[in-house]
Amino acid sequence: MTEGSTTASGTADDRSSLPTTAAEARARVQDVLDTHPEALSATVVNDILLVTSELVTNALRHGGGLTAFHVALTPEGLRIAVTDRSAERPRTAASASSQDLAGRLGGFGWPLIQRLSRSVTLTPAPPGKTIEAVLAYEAPAL
Repeated sequence: MTEGSTTASGTADDRSSLPTTAAEARARVQDVLDTHPEALSATVVNDILLVTSELVTNALRHGGGLTAFHVALTPEGLRIAVTDRSAERPRTAASASSQDLAGRLGGFGWPLIQRLSRSVTLTPAPPGKTIEAVLAYEAPAL
């Protein structure tokens, strides 16, 4: 993170700052985006908010709950990190099972996150994992 960057964060130790829904996470990301020195295109903002929703929803729905959430403006792009309680890697719809424990269909968000992000890293964070996505401030050239 660079000096002067704007961040929003939360951890399990500080539950008051941890988003409890994807909508709350999107609002926090939007607050950080609003501090970007240049206006971002609607496409870029929508992509960033979509990735935020997918990351947080996956943590809540498939990962045993959100244990940390961080977002920051960096020179490389907006960095979003979500930590959950499950060490299991995300699955795609083509995986052996595309349903969660409640029988709801899933597995479509992970490829979307990878496609819209400049980079995605998965790091063990026992007992779970952290997924960090970096999203560009400009729309990709077609």
